[in-house]
Amino acid sequence: MHKIVISDTSTLILFSKINEFDLLEKVYGQLTTTPEIAEEFGEELPEWITLQSVKDTKYQKFLETQVDRGEASALAAELEDVLLLLDDLKARKLAAKLMFKTTGTLGIIHKAKEQSIIPKVKPLIEKLLS
Repeated sequence: MHKIVISDTSTLILFSKINEFDLLEKVYGQLTTTPEIAEEFGEELPEWITLQSVKDTKYQKFLETQVDRGEASALAAELEDVLLLLDDLKARKLAAKLMFKTTGTLGIIHKAKEQSIIPKVKPLIEKLLS
């Protein structure tokens, strides 16, 4: 497992929307996000999500020419052995070019099933679609 898992806003919003926010903790334990993402999310974060500010703000500004502010902050967080939780295809493509490993909401649900945290994938997919 990766040492650091950084979540983007979309992942936080989707798991909150389907009342499965705690699934993120069950799958990954500790999550990290940036103040920009926390602001976009707009709700109080649980204690198992820590904030990590970007040190190289010029690099973040450059990345913002490619993707939105939250995604740019996640990509610019200079951390080692990172898994990025991203749903946006453009951000995922940029992350791949920058040699980051990524997964999205569906990948997290699949991992929860693999780890026997949830019995079935379909009920969560149906919640996402409703």
